[in-house]
Amino acid sequence: MTVNSSDNDAGPRRSARTRAAILEAARERFAAHGFERTTIRAVAADAGIDPSMVMRYYGSKARLFDAALDIDLRLPDLTGIPADERPAALVRHFLHRWEHNGTDDTLLLLLRSAVTNDHAAQRMREIFAAQVAPALGPTHQDKMGLVSSQLLGLALTRYLLRIPAVTHLTPEEIVTAYAPAVRSILTPPTPGG
Repeated sequence: MTVNSSDNDAGPRRSARTRAAILEAARERFAAHGFERTTIRAVAADAGIDPSMVMRYYGSKARLFDAALDIDLRLPDLTGIPADERPAALVRHFLHRWEHNGTDDTLLLLLRSAVTNDHAAQRMREIFAAQVAPALGPTHQDKMGLVSSQLLGLALTRYLLRIPAVTHLTPEEIVTAYAPAVRSILTPPTPGG
């Protein structure tokens, strides 16, 4: 997306378009080349602006990365769902999100980057801690890591590695297979069991 600097729009409107162009270019660059190989110059060139504009708005590549991957998981309020249905609802939600956003999903981009980049891994931890833990409710905050490992493992095998045994399953088959695993994490062990 190229930003025309000769636009006669008011400053705030042009500023918003410039920011949007930078973020779009950054997401594409980070997806194609990862964090390390993406440069401010390349992002600026893709956005059709001077690199100083990227620095003006974002200050550094790390801050640009954070802005490009500002992810809202759009989790449902699981506390309003009966406890035995929560695991299926959670798995179904993530599958729906990934199935409809495809390979351009910023969450998958972050997962891809988090495997090799400490900054991306920290960003992933922050997002899941801030969004998944509260969605699980106060009694399950300590289970967020294990639930996240299930969901991210699913994303890794189905959408990034594309393991045939996982990609051939329908979303509902995955919900049926995965919900019990998530349920076992969220269900406290019975005494003596």
